[in-house]
Formats: sequence, structure tokens, C-alpha cells
Amino acid sequence: MRFLSTIAAALAVAQGVSAVDIQKSIIVSFPSETTDDIVNRAKDDIRKAGGIITHEYQLIKGFAAKAPQKIIETVSAWSAEFNAVIEEDQVVQINTSSEN
Repeated sequence: MRFLSTIAAALAVAQGVSAVDIQKSIIVSFPSETTDDIVNRAKDDIRKAGGIITHEYQLIKGFAAKAPQKIIETVSAWSAEFNAVIEEDQVVQINTSSEN
């Protein structure tokens, strides 16, 4: 009996661990005519969900963040109305060697 309760407890813990939302690095950009309150709403939603704003861009209306997948989906849904682009932040490299 004790063995079964131990297994049940271990399964409950394992299920709780898998329920943790994965953090992703993203870049969120809006068209230049988007009002600041819309951009701030996106940043506030991400912060409230436990995400962090890692960079605020000056040349484009946007920001980089690390946020849980669920809030990324939520912000993506409501910000589509404002033509926001949300993409995964990645390292981009160019090949400088030429083979001609």
C-alpha cells in the first residue's frame, strides 16, 4: 500500500513539473503608426505572466522579451489586429568565406 502511494505522489510531482510553461526568447514588432499604449499593453501582459522585457528597440516600434509560451500565444492573438509580428529570437550568421 505504501508503495502505491509513493508512486502516486511521484506521478503527481512529475505531472506538475511538465505543466511548467516553457520560456521563449521573442522579438515583438509593431507598425510605426501603432500607438504606444498598444505596445505598452503587450509589454505589461508579458511582465504580468512572469516574462521579462530584455530590450526595447529605438529604430523600430518593438521589443525583445523572454516569456512563457502561453502569454506569447495570448499576445499574438490580440495584437494581430494591430499587425504585430512576433517571432522567435535567434542568432543569425553569415558565411564570410567565398568558394568561387
